[in-house]
Amino acid sequence: MPVADESLLNRVASKLGEPPSYAGDTVKGSLLTAAAASYGSKPTGDEATQPTGFDPGAAALFEAVVESAYLVAYADGEFDATEQQAFQHVVLSACEDRVAESQVKALLADLADQLEEDGMDKRIKMVARTVNRPEHAEEVLRMAALLAHVSGGVSAEEHAVLEKLTREFQLDPEALERALGEAESALEG
Repeated sequence: MPVADESLLNRVASKLGEPPSYAGDTVKGSLLTAAAASYGSKPTGDEATQPTGFDPGAAALFEAVVESAYLVAYADGEFDATEQQAFQHVVLSACEDRVAESQVKALLADLADQLEEDGMDKRIKMVARTVNRPEHAEEVLRMAALLAHVSGGVSAEEHAVLEKLTREFQLDPEALERALGEAESALEG
């Protein structure tokens, strides 16, 4: 699928960093940006014993958010270098430098390996096991729908993966329609 122009990529990244329209006034950022702060402080090497502010639960949530969008992006059976570069750009921009490019590249490589080993259905189940709060699940659907627009809108294959995620999250079908509507209205203009 063709990847969108830079203007759309920047709009998607901006919307990924914002809370959904239905969030309360006290919510200042998206689930992705909140979880990215912890994921970005993940200790590596010698600093593993140093206090870093790392929260494993938030980091797992970040990985699940990115994986859900990755699974939707891979719905058509391919995720070529151009799509991967656009995906990385959008995620990094939305996270406002809280996560390093090398971390996102490594995460995408891990997700590709896991998908190849486990298959789509098992990976969807694994995401749903991590995202266990309904409000988080709705936000994950919204972000996955936003990222689907990077490749020209939500295709039938991508919609089918979003439907599977919705079922595994045990949300009603209207939650998916709200997420899709939110993504579409956020990107209009």
